[in-house]
Amino acid sequence: MTELRTTRLRLHAIDAAEGQRIVARRPEADDAWADDYPFDGDIHGVRAFLDATAAHGDQRPFGHYRITRATDGRAVGGIGFKGQPDDGCAEVGYGLSPSARGHGYAAEALAALLDVAAGHGLSRVVADTTADNVASQRTLERAGFRRLGTSGDLHRYEVLLDATGRPTRTR
Repeated sequence: MTELRTTRLRLHAIDAAEGQRIVARRPEADDAWADDYPFDGDIHGVRAFLDATAAHGDQRPFGHYRITRATDGRAVGGIGFKGQPDDGCAEVGYGLSPSARGHGYAAEALAALLDVAAGHGLSRVVADTTADNVASQRTLERAGFRRLGTSGDLHRYEVLLDATGRPTRTR
């Protein structure tokens, strides 16, 4: 599996070579990037992916995915797992370039990642966001996550999954 498809997006599982291009902000001729991609959040997420890959090998399917709009083929952000699952649980993170925000892309990409998690037997996914990032909090809640609590400036969320990747409403 190297690409996930949603109605409006393509999520491409990156490898180390592509990750290095993203971190260096040096696209190759066949890389189609939005003018404001990658943004600083992308760089941070991809660096973590590269560190995990260097330490543990190929991370797929629990690695990092480039978010690309299907309409124009432009990369606009990233989403991924923050490491391999542990005891049926994985953590996710995501971000979009400023020009791509406000269109529901993050929620759409997050739903696709929850399908990956459920398809590989995970029953729980967690995420966090800063207290001032209300848009991300709403995205997580729309995707079925519920807030567990706060730790300093971070709000911690979880979603429990059924076998189809849909959030369960129990617990």
